[in-house]
Amino acid sequence: MRSSVASAALLVTCLVVAAAARSTGRTTLSVLSFGAAGNGVTDDAQALVAAWQVACRVPRATVLVLPSGHRFLLSPVTLQGPCSAKLTLQIDGTVLAPPEMGSWPKPRRPLQWLNFKWLQGFSIQGTGAVDGGQQSASPANASQTSTGTGHWHSPGVKPTLIRFYNSFNVSVRNIRISNSPQCHLKFDSSGGIRVKNVTISSPGDSPNTDGIHLQNTKDVEIRSSTIGCGDDCVSIQTGCSNVHMKNVVCNPGHGISLGGLGKDNSLACVSDVVAENIVVQNALYGVRIKTWQGGVGSVRNITFSNVRVANVATPIAIDQFYCDRGGARCANRTGAVAIAGVAYRRVVGTYTFQPLRLACSDARPCTGVTMLDVRLSPAAAGGTVAPLCWNSYGEARGTIIQPLSVGCLQRSNGYAMPLTQPFNYTC
Repeated sequence: MRSSVASAALLVTCLVVAAAARSTGRTTLSVLSFGAAGNGVTDDAQALVAAWQVACRVPRATVLVLPSGHRFLLSPVTLQGPCSAKLTLQIDGTVLAPPEMGSWPKPRRPLQWLNFKWLQGFSIQGTGAVDGGQQSASPANASQTSTGTGHWHSPGVKPTLIRFYNSFNVSVRNIRISNSPQCHLKFDSSGGIRVKNVTISSPGDSPNTDGIHLQNTKDVEIRSSTIGCGDDCVSIQTGCSNVHMKNVVCNPGHGISLGGLGKDNSLACVSDVVAENIVVQNALYGVRIKTWQGGVGSVRNITFSNVRVANVATPIAIDQFYCDRGGARCANRTGAVAIAGVAYRRVVGTYTFQPLRLACSDARPCTGVTMLDVRLSPAAAGGTVAPLCWNSYGEARGTIIQPLSVGCLQRSNGYAMPLTQPFNYTC
């Protein structure tokens, strides 16, 4: 009886809002009108879902607002389509994670906090912030956080803050995203993604806190954004193509990374990636490609241009021997994800450990590697090691400052290298 009454009320609300949309051409809904307290203490998730259900049914473009001057505490929610028209979520207030992991739904706790699914033409924008509450995840603070709203201290549970699944023509702009327990902003099986003027921040010692994570996602543009985290500032995984990054600052973090690809002998395919006008500071890596031994597939047509690094351990890296397991579990394998057509153009700045590390597979050497005007110098005297170029083929042109040298890359006839084993899986 109660559910039927609620459904009837929702229908009446939708009809009223639809009438307003027809007369004005656009409707604005506030979650406060649906019972949200906005006091940072009361759980406003049900109010947000109720407002979403109305907004999603309006036949014209609708703006769903989380107003400024309010703090919205939300338990995990899934907001899904398809919706009747393009929808905008305007975040002008502060969205907060729950204070304790134990307050999350049981028995199955979700792997994401704000989950968006099956949307077309959707936007998140505003002057507000999304705060996951995780302040530090260093060993000294692993059991609890010293400050912030949330603690996320349950062992083995590390949710993504904002995740899009199977959504297309999505825009995320202007908001601030901070203190995620894992990935901050994730796109999975999606396309037509635009991220602009977004600020992402987490402590440099917080593990697996990727800034922007892409998987099986195509046609992506990331522009004019600042990312600081404890892992890859931008992580590009298998199934991604046509990814363009421009005017991105990474400080701190692990740089701009493709991979790890090919884990557990899997097929990995990444192509047509451009990163230009990139600044990486106080980071473990600058621009990196990492693949697991035993994987199959290819990484091709990758360009890093106008990259400025400062206080970066290793500015340029290709690692076809990547493994985060350690010990005997990282045994050598003969297969590898092929890497071909990688250009480094005007990569300049300072390093703290090694300027260049190209560790390529014996079975599938890196081919078509181009270096043009690469200028890297030690940040301080001593404590550095020489560059490594192993099974890397291509050419270096322009100004190459020592310890780099033209002799680092081996010459090859084109991109094709002989295979030492059958290669049955292609992208």
